Amino acid sequence: MHDQTGLERVRALLAAGGRPPIGERLEFALVEVELGRAVFEGIPGRFAYNPIGSVHGGYAATLLDSACGIATASRLEADESFTTLELKVAYHRSMDEETGPVRAEGTVLTMGRRVAYCEAKLTDMEGRLIASASSTLLRIRT
Repeated sequence: MHDQTGLERVRALLAAGGRPPIGERLEFALVEVELGRAVFEGIPGRFAYNPIGSVHGGYAATLLDSACGIATASRLEADESFTTLELKVAYHRSMDEETGPVRAEGTVLTMGRRVAYCEAKLTDMEGRLIASASSTLLRIRT
């Protein structure tokens, strides 16, 4: 693990199918990655419904956090990891089982020596904004 850069590690995840363990449960996967940018796609459904009959906001937050995290991971050195310090999510429209596939695109805005700042947008396949997020991530030497 310490012999691969962050970009090499996330490209290996993508080559292996792009589905981290949480993605198996919540039905989403990494579909694109480049330096400072990551895209996840998922299909929200009844498995993620809240008590009021729509997809729980945590589903959107998870995809947005994943997109910011992997975008940051793509910029890390071989001896680094990261953790999310803060995630702020704004919800613009609800999702249900009729929404269809959604896409979370995360981009690194700035990458400091200790902290990265990212933003992400979650859209449906017609490009309508569902949720957006800003995130602060801590770089960790391993």
